[in-house]
Amino acid sequence: MPVVSPKIEASWKRVLQNQFDSQYFQDLKQFLLSERKSHQVFPPGNRIFAAFDAVPFHEVKVVIIGQDPYHGPGQANGFCFSVNRGVTVPPSLKNIYKELYSDLNIPVPAHGDLSAWTEQGVLLLNAVLTVRARQPQSHQGRGWETFTDYAIRQLSEQRKNIVFLLWGRSAQNKIQLIDTNRHFVLKAAHPSPYSANKGFFGCRHFSKTNTLLQQTGQNPVDWTVK
Repeated sequence: MPVVSPKIEASWKRVLQNQFDSQYFQDLKQFLLSERKSHQVFPPGNRIFAAFDAVPFHEVKVVIIGQDPYHGPGQANGFCFSVNRGVTVPPSLKNIYKELYSDLNIPVPAHGDLSAWTEQGVLLLNAVLTVRARQPQSHQGRGWETFTDYAIRQLSEQRKNIVFLLWGRSAQNKIQLIDTNRHFVLKAAHPSPYSANKGFFGCRHFSKTNTLLQQTGQNPVDWTVK
């Protein structure tokens, strides 16, 4: 797989291997090969599966679902909402930080690297894992949704007591993949500047998540962005 080389943690690779072997995924691979010949594609190839690589399947305790990667140069790093240090913090992430401060009094950080969350079992998963430069949603409908839906469904079926944070309509549509008798779902508006005032601000999802984790005998997440 020269373009979508699955640099991915071993337990996830076992869960997803049948998807890598499927015809739709081979078609997706060919699409990405073609895209890279004539366009810039984000994130870099070795970061496409970064969300899966960072959090082993059996260590996932929180899932945050985004739409597709940031489409500006240097922004996408394979984690939804996150950017590398040194990259300007995007507006949606700024609003996430505002809610963090309001909810848990966590100081607003100067960078957008959310890897400290992934180290504690927070899966930062975009529904679509690649994008053409400067063209948001340009890789929708090419197969990524089938792949990530399968991953969400496997978490739902094989695990228990995961907290799913569904921000915005697109993420909330994923509720059909989640067994709400086995897991927790918290819904709010998207943190985008266009919708954050419609129910994201004040949702207190970070403290609510920790309460649910503790109620089920799990360690809370330190949401501090270090």
